[in-house]
Amino acid sequence: MSEHDTREGELDEAVDRIIELGKPRLHRSFPQQLLTGMVGGSELAFGVLALLVVEHQTGSVLLGALAFSVGFLALQLGHSELFTEGFLVPVTTVFAKEGTVPQLLRLWGGTFVGNMVGGWVAMGLIVLGFPELHGLLATRGAHFASTGPTWSSLALAVLAGAALTLMTRMHNGTDDEMAKVAATVGIAFVVAGTGVLHSVLDALLLFGAILSGSGVTYLDWLGFEWWVVLANMAGGILLVTATRIVRSKDALDRKSRTAAHQDD
Repeated sequence: MSEHDTREGELDEAVDRIIELGKPRLHRSFPQQLLTGMVGGSELAFGVLALLVVEHQTGSVLLGALAFSVGFLALQLGHSELFTEGFLVPVTTVFAKEGTVPQLLRLWGGTFVGNMVGGWVAMGLIVLGFPELHGLLATRGAHFASTGPTWSSLALAVLAGAALTLMTRMHNGTDDEMAKVAATVGIAFVVAGTGVLHSVLDALLLFGAILSGSGVTYLDWLGFEWWVVLANMAGGILLVTATRIVRSKDALDRKSRTAAHQDD
Protein backbone atom coordinates (compact mmCIF):
# COMPACT_ATOMS: atom_id res chain seq x y z
CA MET A 1 0.00 0.00 0.00
CA SER A 2 1.35 3.43 -0.96
CA GLU A 3 1.94 6.24 1.52
CA HIS A 4 -0.93 8.17 -0.10
CA ASP A 5 -3.31 5.24 0.36
CA THR A 6 -2.20 4.91 3.97
CA ARG A 7 -2.94 8.59 4.64
CA GLU A 8 -6.32 8.31 2.94
CA GLY A 9 -7.16 5.27 5.03
CA GLU A 10 -6.21 7.10 8.22
CA LEU A 11 -8.39 10.06 7.21
CA ASP A 12 -11.32 7.74 6.52
CA GLU A 13 -10.88 6.16 9.96
CA ALA A 14 -10.69 9.57 11.65
CA VAL A 15 -13.83 10.78 9.85
CA ASP A 16 -15.65 7.57 10.72
CA ARG A 17 -14.71 8.02 14.38
CA ILE A 18 -15.93 11.61 14.42
CA ILE A 19 -19.23 10.75 12.72
CA GLU A 20 -19.90 7.84 15.07
CA LEU A 21 -19.48 10.27 17.97
CA GLY A 22 -21.51 13.01 16.31
CA LYS A 23 -24.62 11.12 15.24
CA PRO A 24 -25.91 10.28 18.74
CA ARG A 25 -25.20 13.81 19.93
CA LEU A 26 -27.20 15.34 17.09
CA HIS A 27 -30.07 12.90 17.49
CA ARG A 28 -30.59 13.44 21.22
CA SER A 29 -33.87 15.01 22.22
CA PHE A 30 -33.77 18.60 23.46
CA PRO A 31 -34.38 17.54 27.10
CA GLN A 32 -31.45 15.12 26.85
CA GLN A 33 -29.21 17.84 25.44
CA LEU A 34 -30.35 20.22 28.15
CA LEU A 35 -29.60 17.69 30.88
CA THR A 36 -26.19 16.83 29.42
CA GLY A 37 -25.37 20.54 29.32
CA MET A 38 -26.53 21.03 32.92
CA VAL A 39 -24.25 18.24 34.09
CA GLY A 40 -21.39 19.78 32.10
CA GLY A 41 -21.93 23.20 33.65
CA SER A 42 -22.05 21.80 37.17
CA GLU A 43 -18.94 19.68 36.60
CA LEU A 44 -17.03 22.67 35.27
CA ALA A 45 -17.93 24.51 38.47
CA PHE A 46 -15.76 22.07 40.42
CA GLY A 47 -12.85 23.23 38.30
CA VAL A 48 -13.81 26.83 39.04
CA LEU A 49 -13.89 26.01 42.76
CA ALA A 50 -10.41 24.48 42.56
CA LEU A 51 -9.15 27.51 40.63
CA LEU A 52 -10.56 29.98 43.15
CA VAL A 53 -9.34 28.13 46.25
CA VAL A 54 -5.80 27.68 44.93
CA GLU A 55 -5.57 31.27 43.71
CA HIS A 56 -7.00 32.54 47.01
CA GLN A 57 -4.48 30.53 49.03
CA THR A 58 -1.40 31.09 46.87
CA GLY A 59 -2.07 34.31 44.97
CA SER A 60 -0.92 32.51 41.82
CA VAL A 61 -3.13 32.68 38.73
CA LEU A 62 -1.07 29.97 37.02
CA LEU A 63 -1.37 27.49 39.89
CA GLY A 64 -5.10 28.20 39.96
CA ALA A 65 -5.27 27.50 36.23
CA LEU A 66 -3.53 24.18 36.73
CA ALA A 67 -6.01 23.26 39.47
CA PHE A 68 -8.87 24.19 37.14
CA SER A 69 -8.02 21.22 34.92
CA VAL A 70 -10.03 19.01 37.30
CA GLY A 71 -13.16 20.54 35.74
CA PHE A 72 -12.16 19.58 32.19
CA LEU A 73 -11.11 16.13 33.35
CA ALA A 74 -14.54 15.66 34.93
CA LEU A 75 -16.13 16.59 31.59
CA GLN A 76 -13.93 14.14 29.70
CA LEU A 77 -14.37 11.20 32.05
CA GLY A 78 -18.03 11.89 32.78
CA HIS A 79 -19.00 12.22 29.08
CA SER A 80 -20.90 15.46 29.62
CA GLU A 81 -20.12 18.47 27.46
CA LEU A 82 -19.71 22.18 27.10
CA PHE A 83 -21.20 24.36 24.40
CA THR A 84 -17.68 25.11 23.13
CA GLU A 85 -17.04 21.39 22.58
CA GLY A 86 -19.84 21.27 20.02
CA PHE A 87 -18.02 22.42 16.91
CA LEU A 88 -15.65 19.86 15.35
CA VAL A 89 -17.62 16.65 15.82
CA PRO A 90 -21.23 17.74 15.12
CA VAL A 91 -20.33 20.17 12.32
CA THR A 92 -18.29 17.47 10.57
CA THR A 93 -21.20 15.06 11.01
CA VAL A 94 -23.54 17.53 9.32
CA PHE A 95 -21.09 17.98 6.43
CA ALA A 96 -21.09 14.20 6.01
CA LYS A 97 -24.91 14.35 5.72
CA GLU A 98 -25.34 12.23 8.83
CA GLY A 99 -27.13 15.08 10.60
CA THR A 100 -28.98 18.30 9.79
CA VAL A 101 -28.47 21.98 10.50
CA PRO A 102 -31.63 22.17 12.69
CA GLN A 103 -30.26 19.30 14.76
CA LEU A 104 -26.96 21.16 15.09
CA LEU A 105 -28.70 24.34 16.23
CA ARG A 106 -30.75 22.34 18.74
CA LEU A 107 -27.55 20.78 20.10
CA TRP A 108 -25.90 24.16 20.51
CA GLY A 109 -28.96 25.74 22.10
CA GLY A 110 -29.67 22.90 24.50
CA THR A 111 -26.06 22.53 25.58
CA PHE A 112 -25.54 26.25 26.10
CA VAL A 113 -28.71 26.73 28.15
CA GLY A 114 -27.89 23.61 30.15
CA ASN A 115 -24.35 24.83 30.84
CA MET A 116 -25.71 28.14 32.11
CA VAL A 117 -28.37 26.58 34.35
CA GLY A 118 -26.10 23.89 35.79
CA GLY A 119 -23.27 26.34 36.28
CA TRP A 120 -25.52 28.92 37.95
CA VAL A 121 -26.82 26.38 40.49
CA ALA A 122 -23.33 25.06 41.27
CA MET A 123 -21.90 28.57 41.65
CA GLY A 124 -24.73 29.41 44.04
CA LEU A 125 -23.63 26.52 46.25
CA ILE A 126 -19.99 27.63 46.04
CA VAL A 127 -20.93 31.18 47.03
CA LEU A 128 -22.88 29.86 50.02
CA GLY A 129 -20.19 27.43 51.11
CA PHE A 130 -17.07 29.55 50.59
CA PRO A 131 -17.68 33.14 51.70
CA GLU A 132 -13.91 33.73 51.78
CA LEU A 133 -13.94 33.56 47.98
CA HIS A 134 -16.37 36.44 47.52
CA GLY A 135 -13.64 39.04 47.15
CA LEU A 136 -11.88 37.11 44.40
CA LEU A 137 -15.18 36.49 42.64
CA ALA A 138 -15.97 40.20 42.81
CA THR A 139 -12.60 41.03 41.22
CA ARG A 140 -13.04 38.47 38.46
CA GLY A 141 -16.64 39.51 37.82
CA ALA A 142 -15.81 43.21 37.65
CA HIS A 143 -13.09 42.46 35.10
CA PHE A 144 -15.45 40.59 32.77
CA ALA A 145 -18.27 43.11 33.30
CA SER A 146 -15.97 45.90 32.09
CA THR A 147 -14.65 43.94 29.09
CA GLY A 148 -16.24 44.92 25.80
CA PRO A 149 -15.80 43.67 22.23
CA THR A 150 -12.56 45.40 21.26
CA TRP A 151 -10.21 43.87 18.68
CA SER A 152 -8.01 42.61 21.49
CA SER A 153 -10.81 40.98 23.49
CA LEU A 154 -12.36 39.49 20.35
CA ALA A 155 -9.01 37.90 19.56
CA LEU A 156 -8.89 36.42 23.07
CA ALA A 157 -12.37 34.93 22.65
CA VAL A 158 -11.56 33.53 19.19
CA LEU A 159 -8.45 31.86 20.65
CA ALA A 160 -10.50 30.28 23.45
CA GLY A 161 -12.95 28.74 20.98
CA ALA A 162 -10.08 27.46 18.86
CA ALA A 163 -8.37 25.97 21.93
CA LEU A 164 -11.44 23.95 22.98
CA THR A 165 -11.95 22.66 19.46
CA LEU A 166 -8.26 21.79 19.24
CA MET A 167 -8.70 19.72 22.40
CA THR A 168 -11.57 17.85 20.75
CA ARG A 169 -9.43 17.30 17.66
CA MET A 170 -6.59 15.91 19.77
CA HIS A 171 -8.98 13.60 21.61
CA ASN A 172 -10.22 12.22 18.30
CA GLY A 173 -6.71 11.79 16.96
CA THR A 174 -5.63 9.14 19.46
CA ASP A 175 -6.92 6.12 21.38
CA ASP A 176 -4.33 6.62 24.13
CA GLU A 177 -6.20 7.64 27.28
CA MET A 178 -3.13 9.21 28.88
CA ALA A 179 -2.59 11.34 25.79
CA LYS A 180 -6.21 12.51 26.06
CA VAL A 181 -5.69 13.40 29.72
CA ALA A 182 -2.53 15.34 28.85
CA ALA A 183 -4.39 17.25 26.12
CA THR A 184 -7.23 18.03 28.54
CA VAL A 185 -4.93 19.35 31.26
CA GLY A 186 -2.93 21.40 28.77
CA ILE A 187 -5.94 23.09 27.17
CA ALA A 188 -7.56 23.68 30.56
CA PHE A 189 -4.40 25.50 31.62
CA VAL A 190 -4.48 27.61 28.45
CA VAL A 191 -8.15 28.53 28.92
CA ALA A 192 -7.90 29.40 32.62
CA GLY A 193 -4.38 30.76 32.85
CA THR A 194 -3.67 32.88 29.80
CA GLY A 195 -6.51 35.40 29.87
CA VAL A 196 -8.42 34.10 26.86
CA LEU A 197 -12.18 34.59 27.10
CA HIS A 198 -14.36 31.50 27.37
CA SER A 199 -18.13 31.84 27.29
CA VAL A 200 -18.86 29.14 29.88
CA LEU A 201 -15.96 29.46 32.31
CA ASP A 202 -16.22 33.24 32.46
CA ALA A 203 -20.02 33.08 32.77
CA LEU A 204 -19.61 30.91 35.87
CA LEU A 205 -17.23 33.44 37.38
CA LEU A 206 -19.73 36.20 36.57
CA PHE A 207 -22.52 34.19 38.20
CA GLY A 208 -20.35 33.83 41.29
CA ALA A 209 -19.81 37.58 41.40
CA ILE A 210 -23.53 38.26 40.94
CA LEU A 211 -24.65 35.76 43.57
CA SER A 212 -22.09 36.98 46.12
CA GLY A 213 -23.60 40.48 45.98
CA SER A 214 -20.60 42.21 44.42
CA GLY A 215 -22.68 44.66 42.37
CA VAL A 216 -22.17 42.81 39.09
CA THR A 217 -25.56 42.23 37.44
CA TYR A 218 -27.17 39.83 34.99
CA LEU A 219 -27.16 42.64 32.45
CA ASP A 220 -23.37 42.67 32.77
CA TRP A 221 -23.39 38.93 32.09
CA LEU A 222 -25.57 39.36 29.01
CA GLY A 223 -23.46 42.25 27.76
CA PHE A 224 -20.35 40.10 28.01
CA GLU A 225 -21.81 36.78 26.91
CA TRP A 226 -23.38 37.56 23.55
CA TRP A 227 -20.18 38.57 21.77
CA VAL A 228 -17.92 36.06 23.52
CA VAL A 229 -20.21 33.22 22.37
CA LEU A 230 -20.00 34.41 18.77
CA ALA A 231 -16.23 34.84 18.92
CA ASN A 232 -15.78 31.39 20.52
CA MET A 233 -17.83 29.94 17.66
CA ALA A 234 -15.71 31.77 15.10
CA GLY A 235 -12.53 30.38 16.62
CA GLY A 236 -13.80 26.84 16.93
CA ILE A 237 -15.52 26.63 13.56
CA LEU A 238 -13.34 28.80 11.30
CA LEU A 239 -9.86 28.23 12.71
CA VAL A 240 -10.04 24.52 13.53
CA THR A 241 -13.17 22.79 12.24
CA ALA A 242 -13.11 24.31 8.77
CA THR A 243 -9.47 23.38 8.20
CA ARG A 244 -10.19 19.81 9.31
CA ILE A 245 -13.18 19.59 6.97
CA VAL A 246 -11.13 20.87 4.03
CA ARG A 247 -8.36 18.38 4.86
CA SER A 248 -10.93 15.56 5.01
CA LYS A 249 -12.99 16.66 2.01
CA ASP A 250 -12.50 13.47 0.00
CA ALA A 251 -13.36 11.25 2.96
CA LEU A 252 -16.44 13.35 3.71
CA ASP A 253 -17.54 13.17 0.08
CA ARG A 254 -17.30 9.39 0.23
CA LYS A 255 -19.35 9.34 3.44
CA SER A 256 -21.94 11.71 1.90
CA ARG A 257 -22.35 9.49 -1.15
CA THR A 258 -22.72 6.44 1.06
CA ALA A 259 -25.36 8.18 3.20
CA ALA A 260 -27.25 9.32 0.09
CA HIS A 261 -27.15 5.81 -1.37
CA GLN A 262 -28.50 4.34 1.87
CA ASP A 263 -31.35 6.88 1.88
CA ASP A 264 -32.28 5.84 -1.65
